[in-house]
Amino acid sequence: MKIAVLMHFDAPSREKLEKALPGCEIVYAFDRSLSYLDREEFDREKYAKELLDADAAVGNPPPDLLPSMKKLGLLQLFSAGTEPYSLPGVLPEGAKLANTSGAFGKAISEHMLAAMLTLSKKLHLYRDDMREGLWLDRGSVTSPEGMTVLSVGMGDIGSRFLKLTKLLGARTVGIRKHSLTAPDWVDEVHLAEDLDSLLPSADVVALSVPGNAETRGLFDERRLRLMKKGAILLNVGRGSAVDSLALCRVLSEGYLAGAALDVTDPEPLPPEHPLWKCENALITPHVSGFYHLRETYDNIVAIAIENLVRFRDGKPLLTPVDPATGYRETQVWPKA
Repeated sequence: MKIAVLMHFDAPSREKLEKALPGCEIVYAFDRSLSYLDREEFDREKYAKELLDADAAVGNPPPDLLPSMKKLGLLQLFSAGTEPYSLPGVLPEGAKLANTSGAFGKAISEHMLAAMLTLSKKLHLYRDDMREGLWLDRGSVTSPEGMTVLSVGMGDIGSRFLKLTKLLGARTVGIRKHSLTAPDWVDEVHLAEDLDSLLPSADVVALSVPGNAETRGLFDERRLRLMKKGAILLNVGRGSAVDSLALCRVLSEGYLAGAALDVTDPEPLPPEHPLWKCENALITPHVSGFYHLRETYDNIVAIAIENLVRFRDGKPLLTPVDPATGYRETQVWPKA
């Protein structure tokens, strides 16, 4: 089996991969001396030919290369999000798709919690005032204890975030696409059809949904105004789920207390976009995941190796993705 590795595998990770898959031909697209945090661009001119006869690929290759990878049987992404690879016609016929769902939950849920507390305690405003040398009391704040926190998306990220807020005394509510099952720290779980009825009572609404036709524009101006006045919006899934200009309007009017966005539409957010000027917007450049927490990187490597072994042995994948939805086919809740 020939494996093309299109993400940074440092020396310890290569050792693990080669030990797990002896006898396989492994082509690495990045130098082993690079740090796992490096974001060096894939050199397609140098490595495109190596991909043509790969049986499996690890990473997120340029989508336009995939049709020429006729032997590809498995594309193992290094991301939890699957767009554009889950779109019709992108993968070669018969190729399986797997993501790294489960690798990012700890890092991203902690980022969400930090953002929620920053907004509810107005720390972002005090940071702005500090730069201006202003000694200014910004008034009342809110507490997570007693809040109703609604997670739209109940995968590893959304469920872990609800667990963290539950520990702080929040009432936790989740929305899932198909099933009403949930871990025991979730007080209520609903299907997507109940979203509109749940928004008016939620103090915090957290989005961790994938990018697809169903989630695009999910939070338009109508839904933003269905939210409780003074609520907080968090988005770590895909920027396309929120109408950016409508969000600017409701923030500027003071209808929402704040919005923390690790993803935006468009992305990167252009310097002239009005969201940058919204006082109660907290914007980070899609950094809640990636490998900033070393544990996340190690989780990604472990999932990728496990799926490659299973693919070689003809066994079910650990994190298979349904190309029709872009969602992981199976759900494993984080440990209590």
